[in-house]
Amino acid sequence: MTRRLGSGSLVIATHNSGKLKEISALLEPHGIKCISAGSLGLPEPAETGKSFVENALIKARAAAEASGLAALADDSGLSVDALDGRPGVYTADWAERQWFEGDPGRDWYMAMGKVEGMLQQLGPETDRSAAFHCVLAIAWPDGEYAIYEGKCPGSLTWPPRGEMGFGYDPVFVPEGGEQTFAEIEPSEKHAISHRADAFAKLTAEQFGV
Repeated sequence: MTRRLGSGSLVIATHNSGKLKEISALLEPHGIKCISAGSLGLPEPAETGKSFVENALIKARAAAEASGLAALADDSGLSVDALDGRPGVYTADWAERQWFEGDPGRDWYMAMGKVEGMLQQLGPETDRSAAFHCVLAIAWPDGEYAIYEGKCPGSLTWPPRGEMGFGYDPVFVPEGGEQTFAEIEPSEKHAISHRADAFAKLTAEQFGV
């Protein structure tokens, strides 16, 4: 049987306040108080894994060892069937860092264009199936861990459509839908997303709901 989280503090292995808020809202009803690795001054480990599972574990284990508390990390990305699963763990890296108004950010339009260019090179009949993946890893300071994997299948479209998403959302149409992730309301997206799938599995096993 997988080890379960008790009520108390859980370190979220992120320096992103938005991600902390989102995860806190999901876990608060279960008596979990979330603190970010950033607020504890923990360094961000190098994500050297070759899979989403490996990278999520790297982050969760680093936060658990440094804090002495249980830690939760996620790793997510887009895989495209015709590109042999790429960009995969390099999903964010394909959006090269640019400077916008003095702040470093990622050029997601460039990343979407890179994927589309590769698909077009393969020809007009190329399979455009793709999926978003999310892996959640919980690690305890004593080395024990648990893994939960979520997936949202769909297909890619071009040109990008919608203003409400981020990353590759404007070119991703979830299975059974007609609108991209960037065209539907965030609440609708969150209900069917890869992260929602992974969290449903986590809460079912950890909290029995």
